[in-house]
Amino acid sequence: MRQWIVILQVMSTIDAKTRLCALIGNPVEHSLSPEIHNAAFQHMGLNFVYLAFEVQDLEGAMRGIQALTGIRGISVTIPHKVAVLPYLDSIAPTARNIGAVNTIVADAGVLNGYNTDASGALQALRAARCLPDEGRFLVLGSGGAARAISFGLCMEAKLSSLTILAVIDQEREALVRDLREKTGKQVDGFPLSPDTLKRHIPENQVLIHCTPVGMSPNVGESCVPRQLMAPPLIVMDIVYNPFETRLLAEARQAGCRTVPGAEMFLHQAMGQFELWTERTAPVDVMRAVLEKRLAREGARLGAPGAGG
Repeated sequence: MRQWIVILQVMSTIDAKTRLCALIGNPVEHSLSPEIHNAAFQHMGLNFVYLAFEVQDLEGAMRGIQALTGIRGISVTIPHKVAVLPYLDSIAPTARNIGAVNTIVADAGVLNGYNTDASGALQALRAARCLPDEGRFLVLGSGGAARAISFGLCMEAKLSSLTILAVIDQEREALVRDLREKTGKQVDGFPLSPDTLKRHIPENQVLIHCTPVGMSPNVGESCVPRQLMAPPLIVMDIVYNPFETRLLAEARQAGCRTVPGAEMFLHQAMGQFELWTERTAPVDVMRAVLEKRLAREGARLGAPGAGG
């Protein structure tokens, strides 16, 4: 019911020409995407509407998406980012290498898959002027987000090296192997531990945290000791609730430049909007909606690079 109230508030007219974009996943009830995308559609005067659907029967949902010509775009979230791949007609190179998509563009029944998690992270770093050429990057974690960001860095950034620190040996080793084989970049991987953090943080320029540590409600946790952080290290945390995690707060206090996870979330949403509409996303509108939503949860969204 709540999402229909939101739609009625942001759309002046819903008719037979309205294009549908939607989120599919399980669960979806706490998603920020409907508020952000509907506000952007309204601001741009586009006859689009965005809804969220809890999907357990992915095969049935994909048949419906292919059959309904009014559907323009789909956001894909947990647990369907990998399982959706066989239903797509084409997959962008970065998304194919990652092995997951978070965005589908429907074009006359043809479904094209993309991954704006990867591009969103890079855009957040670029906007904050925290993406150095020939940079040395350290990624913590080896799950889906770490995989997307690592492939984005290797395929779309000018980096000299990438090091992965993660606790799950098999997952980390598979990610390092895939990155080396598919991108030809210099990539190394080691267990995530106090000793490896102490050894590798000083060797790198940008640290990107991609584990759930520090995510609400466990906001007091961090896997990076404060004493290891010092300028000129740049620290990005993809956790966006709370807005300033303990990791980011301690990095900022140590004098490091920081990039909050909300910036990645914002830029991945902008990437989706632009793929669906072929229009430049209204960043200020989308940022304002995200700021309002996070403020209700006790957070505050600043400008790109906030805290740096």
